[in-house]
Amino acid sequence: MSVLSDVQIQREIVIRPFAEGLARPGVISYGLSSYGYDVRVGRHFKVFTNVYGAVVDPKNFSPTAFVDIEGDYCLIPPNSFALAESLEYFEIPRDVLAICVGKSTYARCGIIVNITPLEPEWRGKITLEISNTTPLPAKVYANEGIAQIIFLRAEQVCRVSYADKRGKYQDQKGLTLPFVLGAEPASRASANQVAEGSEKLVSSNS
Repeated sequence: MSVLSDVQIQREIVIRPFAEGLARPGVISYGLSSYGYDVRVGRHFKVFTNVYGAVVDPKNFSPTAFVDIEGDYCLIPPNSFALAESLEYFEIPRDVLAICVGKSTYARCGIIVNITPLEPEWRGKITLEISNTTPLPAKVYANEGIAQIIFLRAEQVCRVSYADKRGKYQDQKGLTLPFVLGAEPASRASANQVAEGSEKLVSSNS
């Protein structure tokens, strides 16, 4: 298995919009690097909240578990978590697996970024998972670098790719919430959870 260089990435990986790895004063770096690509975070964030008392269930994920934020930056509360989306769209070749590592600038602030592997022949924008491990609010800047993607070429082409098995997150157009095929949608319970959460708030304020 080999790591793709900047020349190979630019030639063989579909990345739109593509950015050169130029020096940009005052900006957290993004774009092509020697052996990777620094992806940017978009303007849409979902920040987790416990206001409505929702349970985080990967088989029945409730929209009441987070609040939506859109802007030039996002403040993640202490010891909390947010979902975001990459500005870039990717198409991964059949013989390549992409993995993510966090950027040093954010890691030194206690902000940890996780992306699950981008599998062979996966397409779409990346859903980013951002953890604030500090006891302080953390600021994440939209349209700037958030993590580096490293592309690994396999010695042998896989027998079954993500496209072959019709992966559930194929062609996602932006931030996509977790779901399990065949599980009951969380939306059926959302109204009740919001109502229950509202009752709790009324009770606590009365």
